[in-house]
Amino acid sequence: MRLILNILWFVLGGLIAGLAWFVAGAIAAITIIGLPWAFACFRIGSYTLWPFGRDVVWASELTGRPSGAMGVLRFLGNVIWFVPIGFTLMVIHVAAALACFVTIVGIPFGWAHLKLAAASVFPLGQRVVASDVADLARRQSASTALAGWRR
Repeated sequence: MRLILNILWFVLGGLIAGLAWFVAGAIAAITIIGLPWAFACFRIGSYTLWPFGRDVVWASELTGRPSGAMGVLRFLGNVIWFVPIGFTLMVIHVAAALACFVTIVGIPFGWAHLKLAAASVFPLGQRVVASDVADLARRQSASTALAGWRR
């Protein structure tokens, strides 16, 4: 089922959306200071081409370690990203999701656009992994948080 959804997604706009992310990454890479955003664009661009069966998670959820000082730098980088680019990408993905939700057949594509909207807001510090790995990382992060609350 994932293969069919990915093929339909790719043909019905996923290729164009993915290429847009890769072009944004290439433009960011040209400016040396834009390299962190370029790497994030390439990660999300690959996710945009084939979103079904994969998910976006925070790197701290995967490692189980807090972000520390890098968390502050990522936050600042994400704020800098959000103002000129992230907000626009979020609006585009939300509008595309609403258009997909109008039809019954487009509901899975709408959910994929909403996940892309979330990823486009804060791309730094996120990783694209298989859905199973993302679920496991989220469960372990939640159990760690719960254990902290119980102390």
